[in-house]
Amino acid sequence: MYHSPFYCIKLLKNFWRCPTISKELVINEKIRDKEVRVISDSGEQLGVMPTKEAQLMASSKSLDLVQISPNANPPVCKIMDFGKYKYEQARKEKESKKKQKIITVKEVRLRPGIEQNDLNTKANNAIKFLKKGDKVKVELRFRGRELGHKDIGKEVMLKFLDIVKEFGEPAKAPAFEGNNMVVIIDPKK
Repeated sequence: MYHSPFYCIKLLKNFWRCPTISKELVINEKIRDKEVRVISDSGEQLGVMPTKEAQLMASSKSLDLVQISPNANPPVCKIMDFGKYKYEQARKEKESKKKQKIITVKEVRLRPGIEQNDLNTKANNAIKFLKKGDKVKVELRFRGRELGHKDIGKEVMLKFLDIVKEFGEPAKAPAFEGNNMVVIIDPKK
């Protein structure tokens, strides 16, 4: 039988591909062990038995034999409805993703010589972030001679914190990191 060259290339690509180790559970006839420890669908221990016998027991109840713990000696298998189990796992994963809230840290940069109007604009931006539920990292940068006047920078930072105090509170007092004074503001709940 003749195949097109593209089909042959496709076959060769799959031939050379390394087999992947799947994280899927092994079920029914795919279980290769001779003996397994079996747990019934009600959670009762049925003991160690040949795999064929366990498969017959599962099929008589029109359920699946699922290998839960392949590394145990002998491997642990459970009689259950595999389709229902996969559905439950997917639902639990979806629920856990819903409950997770991604908190991002937004950054606002200030300078010691910032004017009041610019400070208000930066504070309004920070308030928007805090209303959304994001944390805000306020960074006051010092350059050159400004490092000699850290008290001016501290006043600017305190003014900024005073403006946003209704919407958020600092996690800790402003601290120096190198040439920057940094504070992280958490949103109020």
